[in-house]
Amino acid sequence: MPVETHSLMDGKLHVYRREGSRFWQCSTYMGSRNHRQTTKEESLVLAKQFAHDWYLERYVEERRRRRGGESLLLDRPVQQPVVGTDAPPVRRRTRTPSTPTFRQATEAFLAEYEIITQGERNVDYVAQKSDHIRVHLLPFFADRPVSEITAGLVQEYRVHRQTSRLDPKTGKPKRPARATLHGEIVTLRQVLKTANRKGWITALPDMSAPYKSSGKVEHRAWFSPDEYKMLYEATRERAKNPPKERWREVCETFHDYVLFMGNTGLRPDESARLELRDVTVVKDESTGERILEIEVRGKRGVGYCKSMPGAVLPFERVRKRKQLKPTERIFGKTPRELMNTVLDELNLKFDRDGHIRTCYSLRHTYICLRLLENADIYQVAKNCRTSVEMIEKFYGRHLKNNIDAAAINVRRPKPKQTGRRKAK
Repeated sequence: MPVETHSLMDGKLHVYRREGSRFWQCSTYMGSRNHRQTTKEESLVLAKQFAHDWYLERYVEERRRRRGGESLLLDRPVQQPVVGTDAPPVRRRTRTPSTPTFRQATEAFLAEYEIITQGERNVDYVAQKSDHIRVHLLPFFADRPVSEITAGLVQEYRVHRQTSRLDPKTGKPKRPARATLHGEIVTLRQVLKTANRKGWITALPDMSAPYKSSGKVEHRAWFSPDEYKMLYEATRERAKNPPKERWREVCETFHDYVLFMGNTGLRPDESARLELRDVTVVKDESTGERILEIEVRGKRGVGYCKSMPGAVLPFERVRKRKQLKPTERIFGKTPRELMNTVLDELNLKFDRDGHIRTCYSLRHTYICLRLLENADIYQVAKNCRTSVEMIEKFYGRHLKNNIDAAAINVRRPKPKQTGRRKAK
């Protein structure tokens, strides 16, 4: 019987030591049967590391078995000699493990990434890795050995991604956004790092983008004060006179959504997760006005936000209209279609630099309007759960009142004339 046991992987993996044994052992239940293995380690820390790698290998093998694949570790079937003949005995031949393929590396990566990042990374972000592999990386690299993935092949992938899709209207290549391609290369690097940790490759290829120029820093699309006023007046009119009577509640909620987002600076995904119990109406001690204290759950984990007073009435209207319970979401799905419809009607879909406006632009508008009112940039960054560097880089550089004219228009005083008077 084990005298000491430790559980890993949420209780799916056990590390234990039997009485009278100096080595730790590990066990797991997988594929309708128990698996056991000695770690041959006396140190508990080293034994846990061994058990972790051993569990992931079993997990990958089990997934491959369920898909009908054949394990590389299985022996080839042996042909038995016919009884009564002089045929020589057949030597058992084992399959020589071939070089692991990119497909196997992706299976190993996804198996450990889903487990290790559980509770640490956003679920949508983890799912995005699987989408990168399934839609783009695996069709290109497929069953190519991971040892054959070189810097030149990575560059071929970049070229493939930027030329493989054609715009049906123009017939020209439809290039992915810089951030999209960067995310796919990050996933590729993580897969190859998994292969490197398993000893399938000795080093990672150079995956830096050649010919890359420094990215142009452009401001985020936002609504100027006049444009924002035009937007919420249009949504207010639509709420009073919807195109169809059955759309009235949707239009009223959308109007409140525009005001709420413009006065809180939340990201669209943060507002989509927002539940009634996350919002509290309070009286601000410093200003004496009613504001919202919001517990935000988003890309940075759990954070907090204090709204402008203008967010209180929209929130109360939505709460009363929907008769929300504490655990129900306030807005739910982001109203992208309705936002695009209104922006097209107002000719506000693009700013003068060609940047597209979306629901995310309401967050950018909140930040810019706060800076226009000379709010403290550190407090704005803290309230929006971002950094001062990001605000200075993407928001502050295009606001004209960030430039102090008094500090620029400085003139050196002219020296006084000290010449002698001419003699009469």
